[in-house]
Amino acid sequence: MFVQLALGSALSLLSIAIAGFSFWVMEGLILRLHPWLTREPHRPKLMLMLCLASVWILGQMTAGVWIWALTLRGLGIFDAMEPAVYFSLVAFTTLGFGDILLPMEWRLLGGLAAANGLLNIGMVTALLVEALRQVRLQQLATRKHSE
Repeated sequence: MFVQLALGSALSLLSIAIAGFSFWVMEGLILRLHPWLTREPHRPKLMLMLCLASVWILGQMTAGVWIWALTLRGLGIFDAMEPAVYFSLVAFTTLGFGDILLPMEWRLLGGLAAANGLLNIGMVTALLVEALRQVRLQQLATRKHSE
């Protein structure tokens, strides 16, 4: 039990660290694009940023799923990558089909993967909203100064 908790906690921390680093890079990109983002027309650029941020988040979430899948495969819980990735994706997204289950001695990892995914989804949602809010506020401030 303690091995599962320690391993699940380590995987969660790694996943969260990757998400944090990913958003740090995204913030730097947004700052670099600041002059372009604040010039008219604003709405198409905001829509483009939403699309780019969504793809960015999808990549970051995919990295979290692969961390879990590679670990489950490395532990020998699954004998192929496809079921390891499938189980990790279903657990990480908290979908929980239940058609593939972990062995009894590793079943706590499923719950920890789901908790990690739920935390990541909440975190990326909050960061996406904040990033778009900041871009829009900068656009409105630039518009107000030009009037």
